[in-house]
Amino acid sequence: MIESPRRPRIGLSTVSVYPESTAHAFAYAASVGYESVEVMVGVDALSQQISAVKNLSEHHQVPISAIHAPCLLFTQRVWGLEPWGKLERSAQMAQAVGAEVVVVHPPFRWQREYAREFVDGVAALESSSGIAFAVENMYPWRASSRRHLEMYLPGWDPSEESYANTTIDLSHASIAQSDPIAMADRLGSRLRHIHLTDGTDSAKDEHLVPGRGSIGADAFLRHLATTGFAGEVVLEINTRRCANREAREADLRESLEFARTHLEAAAPTP
Repeated sequence: MIESPRRPRIGLSTVSVYPESTAHAFAYAASVGYESVEVMVGVDALSQQISAVKNLSEHHQVPISAIHAPCLLFTQRVWGLEPWGKLERSAQMAQAVGAEVVVVHPPFRWQREYAREFVDGVAALESSSGIAFAVENMYPWRASSRRHLEMYLPGWDPSEESYANTTIDLSHASIAQSDPIAMADRLGSRLRHIHLTDGTDSAKDEHLVPGRGSIGADAFLRHLATTGFAGEVVLEINTRRCANREAREADLRESLEFARTHLEAAAPTP
């Protein structure tokens, strides 16, 4: 019997179906064929409740691969205003639902005390909780072609810090005009998590269907496969402009097929 190639698990971020709900995201994941779900803790009340996301996972029989901590601008008040409390609650949710990873963004520059303690604080949380806090690459905010605003501390590039676990987001790499393959090589075994998407070198965080941008998502996936990446690959795209649910589901199917094609094409056989 010919065995299938080894490849990372392919999951769906709940934010990929926004403005539909967390519950809808689990339903899409099950029907389209995703192998896991990443829960973005946000303004959807269900996403903030351990019992609710656990029940959704069990009902649809789709495991939860990661929890994305509420650290976006529009989720600043979710789970309170204290940033360390948000990370602690994210770890508690991950433990309860069987996820091994919490995805977290670096602090904004105005969160000075949080930023000053961030690298050591994340390491301490990992030690105390047993959960990997995969710090995500971000980007300079591009006010114009010549002017960039550094909005994150200690910085937007996680390869420049000592984090034990990190996330590469391809849309963010596109905005930063950063080569994601080179970043993956710098991170080595510290690369734990992938947000699969795409971008066109725009100043906007586009989160396109992979293959519709210019960051080289196909080459990046093949690089992951050939280097033995053993973490999670999670689709995180923007489907807000889809006219209806059928169009949204079509984007999710196209993205899943893209991931399978390029991860399996370069994956070693058992």
